[in-house]
Amino acid sequence: MAKKVYVFPGQGAQFSGMGKDLYEKSCKVRKMFNTANEILGFRITDIMFGGSDDDLKQTKVTQPAVFLHSVSAYEIISKKCCFLYREKPLMAAGHSLGEFSALVAAKALSFENGLQLVAKRAEAMQKACEIVPSTMAAILGLADEKVEEVCTAVSAELPDEVVVPANYNSPGQIVISGTVKAVEVACEKCKDMGAKRAMTLKVGGAFHSPLMEPARVQLAEAIEKTEFKTPVCPVYQNVDGKPCTDPVAIKRNLIAQLTAPVRWTGIVRNMLADGAKEFVECGPGNVLSGLISKIRL
Repeated sequence: MAKKVYVFPGQGAQFSGMGKDLYEKSCKVRKMFNTANEILGFRITDIMFGGSDDDLKQTKVTQPAVFLHSVSAYEIISKKCCFLYREKPLMAAGHSLGEFSALVAAKALSFENGLQLVAKRAEAMQKACEIVPSTMAAILGLADEKVEEVCTAVSAELPDEVVVPANYNSPGQIVISGTVKAVEVACEKCKDMGAKRAMTLKVGGAFHSPLMEPARVQLAEAIEKTEFKTPVCPVYQNVDGKPCTDPVAIKRNLIAQLTAPVRWTGIVRNMLADGAKEFVECGPGNVLSGLISKIRL
């Protein structure tokens, strides 16, 4: 029985030169990268291997790049675990964008279809970001319940603005999302309530908030038209943190993900309760490994 749990990062983990080492290690990975160039209609490999940080920050590049790096890393790591054949995961999960990588690893979604959906997701999110000036902010050292109270209070005070919890990353680390004014006011209130830090993030818009509704509608159509299969292992999804193996429910949760918060703390706690012991992070960076360590305390 497989003992490893595979987790996949989201947007923000990218770096210049990403994927080049994976490309050079495996014929299968080289084929995946070349296929990605064809599907996307531009040479994402050139940008990943030699582009600047600014080049990689373009949403249309960032999301496919992180996805491509993650599934390629999984291809190599999972085969190393069992020499000739890819190891079947015990469980899989991804943070935001990483959920698409997790679904590919669990064989619920083909690599090609996954990449096409990620590209459409990036395009739809970028368009939604351009409608209303919006942002996100990380709140550190304040209980989730207190951050939720602040968001509710600010939304009541500023009925024309939006601010909601977006990422429950670990105990004492939560990201809020919404219109620029509401997020700024919420940050000040969080600091007044004792938050160690409340800092605006350099992102393109208010991901995982109601402001992503236009993107959700656009992506929903693409997801509904895409074939999803029963995964080979439970995939713990962002919207509720629970395991899922039903293709219909997976689609529904994936669509809801764009406007709902990422419940990463809940995902990891549920995985641990279900027997997870060894977490393997596949993708650029090790942000998730750090969060998992905090959640396990």
